[in-house]
Amino acid sequence: MNNLKKVGLTALAGALVSVSANAADVAVSGGASISFAGEEKQSTGNGWSMNDGITFTMSGEMDNGINVTVVQALNDDDVASDQVFDTRSVKLDMGDTGTLTFFGTGGSSVLNAIDDVTPTANEESWDDVTGASAIPGGTGGANMFHYSNGSLMDGLSVSASYTPSGGSTEVESSSDYGFAYTGVEGLTIGAATGEDNSAAASIDITNMYVKYTMDAFSVGYQASESDSETANADKDFTAIGLSYAVSDEMSVSYNMSTIEYEDSTKSDQEATGVSVSYVMGSMTLTANANSVDNIAGTAADNRSGYGMSLAFAF
Repeated sequence: MNNLKKVGLTALAGALVSVSANAADVAVSGGASISFAGEEKQSTGNGWSMNDGITFTMSGEMDNGINVTVVQALNDDDVASDQVFDTRSVKLDMGDTGTLTFFGTGGSSVLNAIDDVTPTANEESWDDVTGASAIPGGTGGANMFHYSNGSLMDGLSVSASYTPSGGSTEVESSSDYGFAYTGVEGLTIGAATGEDNSAAASIDITNMYVKYTMDAFSVGYQASESDSETANADKDFTAIGLSYAVSDEMSVSYNMSTIEYEDSTKSDQEATGVSVSYVMGSMTLTANANSVDNIAGTAADNRSGYGMSLAFAF
């Protein structure tokens, strides 16, 4: 009799596990791309490359009403560090209370996500040129938290992120917060501020932007400041972008940006770029050509770069 009870309980447990698994929504998506990039005055070798990835998503609603989504993305773009999972995250959607996401890998802070959001058909003006100064951003990566809420007021969304200290190099935790307002048709206004403590010298960052879309035209302006504890290491970044949708399939853009350095021995880094994108069903063809003057503040160090990519989504 006891053996029969054990068999029955085992069968019931198996059935419960099966029902729980069936209650979740499972999705698999992927993509691949073939790219070519080049740069003047640089020996880049073979300019052809390939990237591909598969994303597994599982979601379901808990008894308390919270929707849980787990994402695992396999990507081959980080071969050097042998990192198999490009992104791993668990998202808790709590309705009007907001959404809390924990990133095991591949996380981005609020500031990092808006480092340069001026309209472009493909790349930012400073991209594809080796050595060009990076735009002031926040922290990101592994084992961090991100919170967002778009239910506080119509058209207003707020967000915040927290990256715990990483040991010997990251002596303090980093955090930032920001907002975006889209309550006026065609207009987006956003800002964020926070601290980057990923190195011994802390950096305070503020970032503001405005974008407006009217018919086929989109224009945007952005400005950010990076104030470092390191002497003469502050940076001011400004950018402007204009994009035009030639058709439902094709867009073109023109972008400009400048980085001003507190260090008086450095010259302003100035960048310009043109981009184009063309969508053919699940295929997207993109191309860009950029030029950067005074790379990383070095006077007369001017160079241009270009790239193109054919991407497939499935």
